Amino acid sequence: MRSGDDASFREFARDKALPLRRTAYLLCGDWHLAEDLVQTALIKLYRVWPKVRRKGPVDNYTRQILMRCWLDERRRPWRSRENRDGVVPEEPAAPAEAGISDSLLRALAEVPPKQRAAVVLRYCADLPVAEVAVALRCSEGTVRSQAARGLDVLRAALQRQHDEAASGRSV
Repeated sequence: MRSGDDASFREFARDKALPLRRTAYLLCGDWHLAEDLVQTALIKLYRVWPKVRRKGPVDNYTRQILMRCWLDERRRPWRSRENRDGVVPEEPAAPAEAGISDSLLRALAEVPPKQRAAVVLRYCADLPVAEVAVALRCSEGTVRSQAARGLDVLRAALQRQHDEAASGRSV
């Protein structure tokens, strides 16, 4: 890669790493996995950087790579064969720059993956429907329906959390 391309990639990665990490975290709910996903996405982007950069804005393409990395990670066999013995490992606290409440993260974890992707890209990343459709490789109608269903699941999960908290306080 030419030095000009290399420098422009470094600048892009520096500017977009935190927003990509936040998006990845909203998708997977794990900071370490989010960092791995962003790193993998940036490595894949680096391989095609000169060609992609010439075609125009690379934000959508980068989000698409990130989404594919996340979906691929969810399909890995060891994710489904995890040992669930009831012992929870120590989890690091979410960094302050995240600005995401614990209740929202717990509720997002209950939303199915494709619906979660539509909700996160549409409402957390504040992308228009057309850009979300490109990132998810589906139609705009599918984005709208997946986002609507995801929001319904998210609202129900948040309401359930609220009801549980209220019943816990009144006892």
